[in-house]
Amino acid sequence: MYKYIPDLSAIKSGALTKLVEEGRVSGEILIHRGMITEFERRASMGDFMGLNEIKRLRDAALKHNVAIKLIGRSKISMLEDLNARIRNSAAIIDGVLVTCDYVSAKTAEALGIKVLYEKPKGRLKLEEFFDNEDVMSVHIKEGMPPRVKRGAPGKWIFETVREWPFNRSELEDLVEEILERARTFEDGFIEADREGSTIVQLGSYRIVITRPPFSDGLELTAVRPIAKLELEDYALPKKLIDRLEAQAEGILIAGAPGMGKTTFAQALAEFYLRKGKVVKTVEAPRDLQLPCEVTQYSKAKGTSEEIHDVLLLSRPDYTIFDEMRDTEDFKLFADLRLAGVGMVGVVHATTPIDAIQRFVGRVELGMIPSVIDTVIFIKDGAVKKVYAIETTIKVPHGLKEADLARPVVVVNDFLTEEPEYELYVFGEKTFVVPVKKAVKGAEAARRVVENIVRRYAPEYRVEIDERGTAMIYVPKSYASIVMKRCRKKLMKAGKGFGINEVEVYPMLEEY
Repeated sequence: MYKYIPDLSAIKSGALTKLVEEGRVSGEILIHRGMITEFERRASMGDFMGLNEIKRLRDAALKHNVAIKLIGRSKISMLEDLNARIRNSAAIIDGVLVTCDYVSAKTAEALGIKVLYEKPKGRLKLEEFFDNEDVMSVHIKEGMPPRVKRGAPGKWIFETVREWPFNRSELEDLVEEILERARTFEDGFIEADREGSTIVQLGSYRIVITRPPFSDGLELTAVRPIAKLELEDYALPKKLIDRLEAQAEGILIAGAPGMGKTTFAQALAEFYLRKGKVVKTVEAPRDLQLPCEVTQYSKAKGTSEEIHDVLLLSRPDYTIFDEMRDTEDFKLFADLRLAGVGMVGVVHATTPIDAIQRFVGRVELGMIPSVIDTVIFIKDGAVKKVYAIETTIKVPHGLKEADLARPVVVVNDFLTEEPEYELYVFGEKTFVVPVKKAVKGAEAARRVVENIVRRYAPEYRVEIDERGTAMIYVPKSYASIVMKRCRKKLMKAGKGFGINEVEVYPMLEEY
């Protein structure tokens, strides 16, 4: 009589229960007590999948006259220890290890342990939600009907795809199937696995799974690129193509989430690849869809020091840094750029100037043009704005005295070559000043607005456009305060200066 010893993957996936129901496993099943302890721990965190599968297995075993016994000690310090204990138990009693984990199966075979490996089969259930070509992402949460985001970057709609909600058990099955595929297939891997969240790359799908208590319920979000474009598809001006090919080496690709930044970054990477350049990427997680000639490094799996050393020693012509979020990312970008590596950074930004301001305070102001020379702003999947950056010595815009001349970072519209912003240090504060030719009275209107806003917010930026709209940028926590307390005062005070509308926006915060 065979003795079968399942590991975590065989239980959680329901594979062992299915094998019992099909009559492929009979005799005796030995379950390690450490596995029960692990499932109990997960249940205390809101994940009842393991305990539910144990119950299903016991029901199936009772029905098919299969014995179930507990073995081993319940106290296991680490999950890796549990997997090793289960394999050792199978070896000691000459039992059969049952697993859905390809690595675990290969390890057992190498040790001479009998293995019953049940490989995940068929099409992923998740793929059913991506049957239509225009589906960008799928959003599933327990207790809610599943929804999809359909359309194109910047032009999408949310759509409910069925009327009844996903229950916990159904969503757990979907999650387990994804995790087993990620462990089994060559084009899949688990990018990050934390107590409350898991990030998976499976083929072209980037999947984020969150669990209580990190989230208020089990949730799964899957995203896939719906378009793969070449740089030529963007119909860029020849002047910009020439700059990208011959001059630009510190590039920022900026825009709001979902506007097509990553798609443009992929197109730019392949453009450089066709030009005979060596291209590598730094990603967290790795989700750029690129040819195998491009090596993709994961920031989630390596330190900034390791990535810095590898890139300097491997000497790429260009490195695509996808999803720059925190200060460490910006400093790594700047350090590599100053070391001579061509850098392309992808950042979230509400406006093009916000992308540049992400570097203020992290890099010495005078060094910014050495780190960034070109900013490409993406909106609705298209290039909407391009900035070129340079440093000059001049009296900053808005100041009068000649002895106030100082180094000024000038942000020019690349196509028209007209200056739009100046960045300079006055006292201990860095100023970002719009210098576009404004309508009559706009400068006076801006000062009136600033005099009122400064009473309610410690930081602010005011812009007046040609329609007479005052756009006020303040820290996120102050946006509602300014909107509630200032708007009427601003409209009243600004009416005589041509202000027709007041809009308040939160400044982009660090990730």
